[in-house]
Amino acid sequence: MTIYAFIDGASRNNPGESGIGILLKDHNGEVLRKEFSYIGTATNNIAEYTALRTCLQMVRSMECSKLVVHSDSELMVKQLHGKYRVKDATLKKHFQEVHKLLQDASFEFEIKHVMREKNKEADELANLGIDTKRRMTV
Repeated sequence: MTIYAFIDGASRNNPGESGIGILLKDHNGEVLRKEFSYIGTATNNIAEYTALRTCLQMVRSMECSKLVVHSDSELMVKQLHGKYRVKDATLKKHFQEVHKLLQDASFEFEIKHVMREKNKEADELANLGIDTKRRMTV
């Protein structure tokens, strides 16, 4: 089954209180799973990578032949496509963790950049993580 993921990381004051939001859908647009989580103090870019890493870990336990991730983080998407280098040492660690998860994945992976307005649900979930300071999977 192909799973379509919409992910977002949010940080208030960058760095500041941060959260992640993940929305997983099937090919019919039916919601398979939603998750939001408070991740503490982080930069927006770290929150974006944390959302992706968490998404990859979630999908590992599901029947998935292909994962198509949608993110409004142009930086992260271009770094994963090899168009931008990862210069920051902390961000490089997160980038490497994502690559390790992808090497071990049993599914095909694709990541796409989408405009922020096409990613509203994931953004709302990420902000819910900050507002509630907790983690919840639905």
